[in-house]
Amino acid sequence: MKARVTIMLKDGVLDPQGEAIRHALGGLGHKGVSGVRQGKVIELDLDATDAAQAKTEVEKMCEGLLANTVIEKYAVEIV
Repeated sequence: MKARVTIMLKDGVLDPQGEAIRHALGGLGHKGVSGVRQGKVIELDLDATDAAQAKTEVEKMCEGLLANTVIEKYAVEIV
């Protein structure tokens, strides 16, 4: 079973990397981009067979290590 975790900065948290990407896109001629938020995706291969249990376990991983929950939000998808 696979789990996919998408981690993004929370709304209101400055995203300097996203702003640098937006600026670079403008420099390359892509003028229609008014905002960019940059995040990360983590894929986990799990031994679990129960999807609900796997999601709960991955959420614990996010709370404990994978995401900085003070400034980041995350979404867990079992695929």
